[in-house]
Formats: sequence, structure tokens, C-alpha cells
Amino acid sequence: MPENSERTNIKSGAHWEPLVGYSRAVRMGDVVAVSGSAAVDENGDLVGEGDAYLQARQCIKVIAAALGQAGAGLEDVIRTRMFVTDIDQWAEIARAHQEAFGHIMPATSMVEVRRLIDSRMLVEVEADAIVAK
Repeated sequence: MPENSERTNIKSGAHWEPLVGYSRAVRMGDVVAVSGSAAVDENGDLVGEGDAYLQARQCIKVIAAALGQAGAGLEDVIRTRMFVTDIDQWAEIARAHQEAFGHIMPATSMVEVRRLIDSRMLVEVEADAIVAK
């Protein structure tokens, strides 16, 4: 296997990781994939209950931390995916996304889903990045 294809699994310590069998992020070579990230803090507590904007900001904060552990940053993100429980709140979620990524302009999608793993969660965001050389 080429040296730049070494796999690194990044854990966040979330109680869901061992239950589901996933990593917060995986880096393989220059590519980093960040799992769907919810609006939880370092203690696993929900941030911004009832507020889609605050939840989206926290999701991006979780993504930024995972990217940092992988040796990347938000500026390396090439794609995001936003899963929302109420598409009518798209503008507030988009505002948080624009604040973080407006100068980067990754490819993205926003999809309404029936619900997330915790009924208080309004948004979950995932990201893919390629580490700039």
C-alpha cells in the first residue's frame, strides 16, 4: 500500500461510536471523510435545542474539530451534506453553513429527513475534505 494511503480513524468519544461501529472521521491519504455530526458538545449534551441555526453552527464546530484531529481544516472541505428534519428552516441552517463555508464554496446538498437519532436534533451535517498540499 502506498505511504499516502495509510488509514487513520478519528474518534470523538461519542457513546454512539462503539454502538454503531463508526469513527467520527477517517483519513486515508489526502482524503478526510467526516461522519454525520450532530449538535452536541464535548459532554454529549445537545446544543441549541429548538434552534436550527445554533444546531447547524454546532454541527460545523464538531466537523472542524474532527478535521483538525485529521490534520485538515474547514478550508479543505470539498463537499457537505445537510440532513434536516424541517426543510422550512433551511434559511437558518444555510446561514450557519454560509458563515463557515461562504468563502470556500464546497459542493453541498440539504435534504429533509423524517427524524434524526434524537428527536430534539434538527440538523446533522457531514463533510468530505481533501487536504491541501
